[in-house]
Amino acid sequence: MELFFLGTGSGVPSKERNVSSLVLRMLEERGTTWVFDCGEATQHQILNTTIRPRRIETIFITHLHGDHLYGLPGLLSSRSFQGGETPVTVYGPEGLKEYVDVSLKISGTRLRYPLHVEEITEGMLFEDEKFTVEAIKLKHGLESYGYIIKEKDKLGELLPDKLKELGVSPGPIYQQIKENETTTLADGRIVTRKDVLGPPKKGRKIAILGDTRYIPELIDYLHGVDILVHEATFASEEETMAYDYFHSTVKQAATLAKEAKVGELILNHLSSRYHGPAIKQLEQEAKAIFQNTMIASDFYQHKVERVD
Repeated sequence: MELFFLGTGSGVPSKERNVSSLVLRMLEERGTTWVFDCGEATQHQILNTTIRPRRIETIFITHLHGDHLYGLPGLLSSRSFQGGETPVTVYGPEGLKEYVDVSLKISGTRLRYPLHVEEITEGMLFEDEKFTVEAIKLKHGLESYGYIIKEKDKLGELLPDKLKELGVSPGPIYQQIKENETTTLADGRIVTRKDVLGPPKKGRKIAILGDTRYIPELIDYLHGVDILVHEATFASEEETMAYDYFHSTVKQAATLAKEAKVGELILNHLSSRYHGPAIKQLEQEAKAIFQNTMIASDFYQHKVERVD
Protein backbone atom coordinates (compact mmCIF):
# COMPACT_ATOMS: atom_id res chain seq x y z
CA MET A 1 0.00 0.00 0.00
CA GLU A 2 1.13 3.51 -0.77
CA LEU A 3 -0.28 6.95 -0.05
CA PHE A 4 -0.01 9.36 -2.98
CA PHE A 5 -0.86 13.00 -2.20
CA LEU A 6 -2.34 14.83 -5.20
CA GLY A 7 -3.47 18.00 -3.43
CA THR A 8 -2.35 19.26 -0.02
CA GLY A 9 -3.64 22.83 0.16
CA SER A 10 -6.80 24.27 1.70
CA GLY A 11 -9.59 26.41 0.31
CA VAL A 12 -8.19 27.48 -3.05
CA PRO A 13 -5.32 26.18 -5.18
CA SER A 14 -1.97 27.92 -5.09
CA LYS A 15 1.11 27.74 -7.29
CA GLU A 16 2.62 25.21 -4.88
CA ARG A 17 -0.39 23.19 -3.72
CA ASN A 18 -3.58 22.02 -5.34
CA VAL A 19 -6.74 21.48 -3.26
CA SER A 20 -7.48 18.26 -1.43
CA SER A 21 -7.06 14.82 -2.95
CA LEU A 22 -5.25 11.74 -1.71
CA VAL A 23 -4.87 8.33 -3.32
CA LEU A 24 -4.31 5.01 -1.55
CA ARG A 25 -2.70 2.68 -4.06
CA MET A 26 -3.44 -0.96 -3.26
CA LEU A 27 -2.04 -2.60 -6.35
CA GLU A 28 -0.45 -5.59 -4.60
CA GLU A 29 -3.30 -6.09 -2.16
CA ARG A 30 -6.31 -5.58 -4.48
CA GLY A 31 -5.04 -4.47 -7.87
CA THR A 32 -7.04 -1.27 -7.39
CA THR A 33 -6.86 2.33 -6.16
CA TRP A 34 -8.92 4.22 -3.59
CA VAL A 35 -9.32 8.02 -3.71
CA PHE A 36 -9.97 10.24 -0.69
CA ASP A 37 -11.50 13.59 -1.66
CA CYS A 38 -11.47 14.95 -5.18
CA GLY A 39 -10.88 18.68 -5.28
CA GLU A 40 -10.82 20.74 -8.46
CA ALA A 41 -8.18 19.60 -11.00
CA THR A 42 -7.62 16.21 -9.37
CA GLN A 43 -7.63 14.59 -12.81
CA HIS A 44 -5.02 17.12 -13.98
CA GLN A 45 -2.79 16.12 -11.07
CA ILE A 46 -3.25 12.46 -12.00
CA LEU A 47 -1.88 13.22 -15.48
CA ASN A 48 1.50 13.91 -13.84
CA THR A 49 1.59 10.50 -12.18
CA THR A 50 1.45 6.78 -13.02
CA ILE A 51 -2.02 6.49 -11.43
CA ARG A 52 -4.53 4.88 -13.79
CA PRO A 53 -8.13 6.11 -13.43
CA ARG A 54 -9.48 2.78 -14.67
CA ARG A 55 -8.04 1.16 -11.55
CA ILE A 56 -10.05 3.46 -9.26
CA GLU A 57 -12.47 1.25 -7.36
CA THR A 58 -13.73 3.45 -4.52
CA ILE A 59 -13.86 7.18 -3.78
CA PHE A 60 -14.35 8.49 -0.24
CA ILE A 61 -15.48 12.10 0.14
CA THR A 62 -14.92 13.57 3.62
CA HIS A 63 -17.31 16.51 3.22
CA LEU A 64 -19.02 18.58 0.57
CA HIS A 65 -16.96 21.79 0.54
CA GLY A 66 -15.86 22.55 -3.01
CA ASP A 67 -12.13 22.18 -2.39
CA HIS A 68 -12.80 18.51 -1.60
CA LEU A 69 -15.47 17.84 -4.22
CA TYR A 70 -15.41 19.97 -7.37
CA GLY A 71 -13.12 17.58 -9.25
CA LEU A 72 -15.40 14.57 -8.82
CA PRO A 73 -17.73 14.91 -11.88
CA GLY A 74 -14.77 15.47 -14.18
CA LEU A 75 -12.85 12.47 -12.85
CA LEU A 76 -15.88 10.18 -13.12
CA SER A 77 -16.48 11.33 -16.69
CA SER A 78 -12.86 11.04 -17.80
CA ARG A 79 -12.61 7.55 -16.37
CA SER A 80 -15.17 6.44 -18.99
CA PHE A 81 -13.15 7.96 -21.83
CA GLN A 82 -9.98 6.31 -20.50
CA GLY A 83 -11.30 2.76 -20.63
CA GLY A 84 -12.74 2.40 -17.15
CA GLU A 85 -15.50 -0.20 -17.21
CA THR A 86 -15.45 -1.74 -13.74
CA PRO A 87 -17.87 -0.44 -11.06
CA VAL A 88 -17.05 2.53 -8.84
CA THR A 89 -18.54 3.23 -5.42
CA VAL A 90 -18.48 6.76 -3.99
CA TYR A 91 -19.01 7.24 -0.24
CA GLY A 92 -19.75 10.58 1.39
CA PRO A 93 -22.16 12.70 3.46
CA GLU A 94 -25.82 13.36 2.76
CA GLY A 95 -26.25 15.48 -0.35
CA LEU A 96 -23.47 13.74 -2.29
CA LYS A 97 -25.83 11.66 -4.43
CA GLU A 98 -27.83 14.71 -5.49
CA TYR A 99 -24.63 16.57 -6.39
CA VAL A 100 -23.32 13.70 -8.52
CA ASP A 101 -26.67 12.95 -10.17
CA VAL A 102 -27.35 16.59 -11.09
CA SER A 103 -23.78 17.18 -12.34
CA LEU A 104 -23.86 14.16 -14.63
CA LYS A 105 -27.44 14.73 -15.81
CA ILE A 106 -27.10 18.42 -16.69
CA SER A 107 -23.80 17.84 -18.48
CA GLY A 108 -25.28 14.93 -20.46
CA THR A 109 -22.62 12.57 -19.14
CA ARG A 110 -23.14 8.85 -19.65
CA LEU A 111 -20.74 6.56 -17.85
CA ARG A 112 -19.61 3.26 -19.32
CA TYR A 113 -19.45 1.66 -15.90
CA PRO A 114 -21.86 1.16 -12.97
CA LEU A 115 -21.66 4.00 -10.43
CA HIS A 116 -22.94 3.59 -6.87
CA VAL A 117 -23.18 6.57 -4.50
CA GLU A 118 -23.56 5.70 -0.81
CA GLU A 119 -24.46 8.46 1.66
CA ILE A 120 -22.95 7.66 5.03
CA THR A 121 -23.24 8.02 8.78
CA GLU A 122 -20.78 6.97 11.46
CA GLY A 123 -19.87 3.31 11.59
CA MET A 124 -18.61 0.47 9.43
CA LEU A 125 -18.87 1.20 5.71
CA PHE A 126 -17.00 -1.61 4.06
CA GLU A 127 -15.65 -5.05 4.85
CA ASP A 128 -14.23 -7.86 2.79
CA GLU A 129 -11.76 -10.67 3.48
CA LYS A 130 -8.81 -8.24 3.61
CA PHE A 131 -9.96 -4.77 4.74
CA THR A 132 -12.48 -2.79 6.75
CA VAL A 133 -13.31 0.91 6.45
CA GLU A 134 -14.99 2.79 9.29
CA ALA A 135 -16.33 6.37 9.20
CA ILE A 136 -15.97 8.66 12.21
CA LYS A 137 -17.73 12.01 12.51
CA LEU A 138 -15.64 15.17 12.84
CA LYS A 139 -16.41 18.81 13.72
CA HIS A 140 -16.54 21.15 10.76
CA GLY A 141 -18.79 23.77 9.17
CA LEU A 142 -20.43 21.04 7.08
CA GLU A 143 -20.90 17.41 8.04
CA SER A 144 -17.40 15.97 7.83
CA TYR A 145 -15.95 12.49 8.31
CA GLY A 146 -12.69 10.70 8.80
CA TYR A 147 -12.01 7.23 7.43
CA ILE A 148 -10.14 4.48 9.26
CA ILE A 149 -8.80 1.82 6.93
CA LYS A 150 -7.74 -1.41 8.63
CA GLU A 151 -6.02 -4.33 6.99
CA LYS A 152 -7.05 -7.60 8.59
CA ASP A 153 -4.37 -9.67 10.29
CA LYS A 154 -2.68 -12.20 8.04
CA LEU A 155 -1.84 -15.80 8.80
CA GLY A 156 1.57 -16.40 10.29
CA GLU A 157 4.34 -18.27 8.48
CA LEU A 158 4.45 -22.04 8.36
CA LEU A 159 6.93 -23.47 10.87
CA PRO A 160 9.15 -25.94 8.94
CA ASP A 161 10.54 -27.52 12.13
CA LYS A 162 7.03 -28.35 13.32
CA LEU A 163 6.19 -29.93 9.97
CA LYS A 164 9.43 -31.94 9.96
CA GLU A 165 8.54 -33.27 13.39
CA LEU A 166 5.32 -34.53 11.84
CA GLY A 167 7.25 -36.10 8.99
CA VAL A 168 5.84 -33.73 6.37
CA SER A 169 8.35 -33.06 3.59
CA PRO A 170 8.39 -29.74 1.68
CA GLY A 171 6.18 -29.60 -1.38
CA PRO A 172 2.69 -28.59 -2.55
CA ILE A 173 1.29 -30.02 0.68
CA TYR A 174 2.73 -27.00 2.55
CA GLN A 175 0.48 -24.60 0.62
CA GLN A 176 -2.48 -26.90 1.18
CA ILE A 177 -1.85 -26.91 4.92
CA LYS A 178 -1.67 -23.11 5.03
CA GLU A 179 -4.87 -22.65 3.04
CA ASN A 180 -7.03 -24.99 5.10
CA GLU A 181 -7.87 -25.26 8.79
CA THR A 182 -7.24 -29.01 8.68
CA THR A 183 -5.43 -31.15 6.12
CA THR A 184 -5.52 -34.93 5.77
CA LEU A 185 -2.11 -36.42 4.89
CA ALA A 186 -1.59 -39.40 2.58
CA ASP A 187 -1.23 -41.70 5.58
CA GLY A 188 -4.56 -40.55 7.01
CA ARG A 189 -3.19 -38.28 9.75
CA ILE A 190 -4.80 -34.87 10.17
CA VAL A 191 -2.71 -31.70 10.50
CA THR A 192 -4.37 -28.71 12.17
CA ARG A 193 -3.15 -25.45 10.66
CA LYS A 194 -2.95 -23.47 13.91
CA ASP A 195 -0.51 -26.03 15.31
CA VAL A 196 2.09 -25.42 12.58
CA LEU A 197 1.83 -21.64 12.08
CA GLY A 198 3.75 -18.83 13.71
CA PRO A 199 1.98 -15.80 15.21
CA PRO A 200 -0.31 -13.83 12.87
CA LYS A 201 1.05 -10.79 11.03
CA LYS A 202 -0.73 -7.72 12.32
CA GLY A 203 -2.50 -5.71 9.63
CA ARG A 204 -1.73 -2.09 8.85
CA LYS A 205 -4.06 0.72 9.93
CA ILE A 206 -4.48 4.19 8.42
CA ALA A 207 -6.64 7.13 9.50
CA ILE A 208 -7.45 9.80 6.89
CA LEU A 209 -9.38 12.68 8.42
CA GLY A 210 -11.38 15.40 6.70
CA ASP A 211 -11.51 19.03 7.82
CA THR A 212 -12.08 19.31 11.56
CA ARG A 213 -11.60 21.22 14.73
CA TYR A 214 -9.30 19.63 17.31
CA ILE A 215 -11.18 16.71 18.91
CA PRO A 216 -9.34 15.15 21.89
CA GLU A 217 -12.07 12.50 22.08
CA LEU A 218 -10.68 10.93 18.89
CA ILE A 219 -7.77 9.46 20.85
CA ASP A 220 -9.55 6.15 21.40
CA TYR A 221 -10.53 5.83 17.72
CA LEU A 222 -7.01 6.62 16.55
CA HIS A 223 -5.05 4.71 19.16
CA GLY A 224 -2.22 2.77 17.57
CA VAL A 225 -2.86 3.61 13.90
CA ASP A 226 0.26 3.29 11.80
CA ILE A 227 -0.33 6.49 9.81
CA LEU A 228 -2.55 9.43 10.72
CA VAL A 229 -3.26 11.95 7.95
CA HIS A 230 -4.51 15.11 9.64
CA GLU A 231 -5.23 18.63 8.47
CA ALA A 232 -2.98 21.46 9.70
CA THR A 233 -4.61 24.53 8.22
CA PHE A 234 -3.10 26.98 10.71
CA ALA A 235 0.13 27.57 12.64
CA SER A 236 0.22 26.73 16.34
CA GLU A 237 -0.44 30.27 17.57
CA GLU A 238 -3.65 30.56 15.52
CA GLU A 239 -5.89 28.42 17.75
CA THR A 240 -8.68 31.00 17.93
CA MET A 241 -8.81 31.37 14.17
CA ALA A 242 -8.66 27.60 13.72
CA TYR A 243 -11.62 27.16 16.07
CA ASP A 244 -13.65 29.92 14.40
CA TYR A 245 -13.13 28.39 10.95
CA PHE A 246 -13.62 24.78 12.12
CA HIS A 247 -10.03 23.76 11.47
CA SER A 248 -6.96 22.58 13.41
CA THR A 249 -3.49 23.92 14.09
CA VAL A 250 -0.21 22.12 13.62
CA LYS A 251 0.16 21.88 17.41
CA GLN A 252 -3.29 20.37 17.84
CA ALA A 253 -2.71 17.71 15.18
CA ALA A 254 0.65 16.76 16.70
CA THR A 255 -0.85 16.62 20.19
CA LEU A 256 -3.56 14.26 18.99
CA ALA A 257 -0.96 12.03 17.33
CA LYS A 258 1.11 11.93 20.50
CA GLU A 259 -1.81 11.15 22.79
CA ALA A 260 -3.15 8.46 20.44
CA LYS A 261 0.31 6.90 20.15
CA VAL A 262 0.15 6.69 16.36
CA GLY A 263 3.12 5.49 14.34
CA GLU A 264 3.48 8.41 11.92
CA LEU A 265 1.74 11.74 11.42
CA ILE A 266 1.40 13.29 7.95
CA LEU A 267 0.05 16.83 7.87
CA ASN A 268 -1.79 18.31 4.90
CA HIS A 269 -4.50 20.88 4.03
CA LEU A 270 -2.19 23.85 4.67
CA SER A 271 -3.38 27.40 4.24
CA SER A 272 -1.87 29.19 1.23
CA ARG A 273 -0.52 31.81 3.64
CA TYR A 274 2.29 29.38 4.45
CA HIS A 275 4.98 28.65 1.87
CA GLY A 276 8.73 28.33 1.53
CA PRO A 277 10.60 28.53 4.87
CA ALA A 278 7.30 28.85 6.76
CA ILE A 279 6.49 25.22 5.90
CA LYS A 280 9.70 24.05 7.56
CA GLN A 281 8.81 26.11 10.62
CA LEU A 282 5.41 24.44 10.83
CA GLU A 283 7.01 21.03 10.59
CA GLN A 284 9.42 21.90 13.40
CA GLU A 285 6.48 23.02 15.56
CA ALA A 286 4.87 19.63 15.07
CA LYS A 287 8.09 17.65 15.61
CA ALA A 288 8.64 19.40 18.94
CA ILE A 289 5.49 17.61 20.13
CA PHE A 290 5.47 14.45 18.01
CA GLN A 291 8.81 13.65 16.42
CA ASN A 292 7.64 11.28 13.71
CA THR A 293 5.83 14.01 11.76
CA MET A 294 6.14 15.31 8.22
CA ILE A 295 4.24 17.79 6.06
CA ALA A 296 3.13 16.38 2.72
CA SER A 297 3.58 18.26 -0.53
CA ASP A 298 1.77 17.63 -3.79
CA PHE A 299 2.92 14.38 -5.45
CA TYR A 300 4.52 13.10 -2.27
CA GLN A 301 4.43 9.28 -2.04
CA HIS A 302 4.57 7.41 1.25
CA LYS A 303 4.77 3.65 1.64
CA VAL A 304 2.37 2.27 4.26
CA GLU A 305 4.25 0.04 6.66
CA ARG A 306 3.42 -1.44 10.01
CA VAL A 307 4.90 0.77 12.77
CA ASP A 308 5.38 -1.16 16.04
